[in-house]
Amino acid sequence: MGYMAPRWLPGGNLQTIWPALYARRFDGPAPLYRRERWTAPDGDFIDVDFVDAALPGPQPLLVLFHGLEGSSRSHYAEAFAAFAAARGMAFAVPHFRGCSGEMNLAPRAYHSGDYEEIGWILRRMHGQHALRGGGPVLAAGVSLGGNALLRWACEAGETARASVDAVASVSAPVDLTAGGQAIGRGFNRLVYTRMFLSTMKPKALAKLAQFPGLFDRERLLAARDLYAFDDVFTAPLHGFRNTDDYWARGSSKPHLRAIRVPTLVVNALNDPFIPASSLPGPGEVGPYVTLWQPAHGGHVGFPLGVPPGHVRGMPERVGGWLSQFAAPIPRAGEHNSFHGRHR
Repeated sequence: MGYMAPRWLPGGNLQTIWPALYARRFDGPAPLYRRERWTAPDGDFIDVDFVDAALPGPQPLLVLFHGLEGSSRSHYAEAFAAFAAARGMAFAVPHFRGCSGEMNLAPRAYHSGDYEEIGWILRRMHGQHALRGGGPVLAAGVSLGGNALLRWACEAGETARASVDAVASVSAPVDLTAGGQAIGRGFNRLVYTRMFLSTMKPKALAKLAQFPGLFDRERLLAARDLYAFDDVFTAPLHGFRNTDDYWARGSSKPHLRAIRVPTLVVNALNDPFIPASSLPGPGEVGPYVTLWQPAHGGHVGFPLGVPPGHVRGMPERVGGWLSQFAAPIPRAGEHNSFHGRHR
């Protein structure tokens, strides 16, 4: 499962920005989603976008948890949808609250350590897929969704196997403090932080209109980085004392030894959001966790090919790794072993 970035896209920032904006995500038409609205345990709702399996019989279901301010139309989601379609698998993207295009109802949003949300979604997903005659359930998470998925696997321990057969994270900020500090400095602050806040602040203000007095409006308007935003909005709305408490308790890295389901953790060493020094080493994970840390790839980029390039390689590699736990015999010519840098 080796990866080497194209020569025409050098550096972590280009390997992050170009794939999200310009690279091809699929061949042929865009994925055609079927949407279901699910009622959450607290009476709120989430929207789940499905692509039904193209092949008959008990096909696997691949569930993808998106990243910060992502959706089923994010570049990586559509690329994963294309991978699933090519394999005849069913595919689903549960939207975190407020990310499906419609504001949720409760005085909360979503966060990087939202493992209880992941848990009820996967339990329902597994039960619903089984009732429809489906096969194994595989779960992947990207960036924020990847950390939340890992955090759930850590908390679930042995019980995780009741919901999924294997999980994978891509570009997950497993150390939220290190990642939060990195995105709040220099170029990252000017470009990525500004981009995220441009959608997060309006959503927060809409939530304040729903629930007057929920937080300090002036403090939110004054926030210029994710630390300040999380301190006034994300942390208090989700039961944390402040940003430091949220980032410490939400990080999956300290708990990776507790995972008891096959797990792949993918992080590029040149990810501009996530310092390589903050990534786990083999001594910090348990026997169920495989680390893949290629030198290149950026943040959820991993582009391949000639200009404009494509982003199908990462879903194919990650999806191929997950698929070995859904089918006992890989297809001829497939290789699930790794040839990149492992730690």
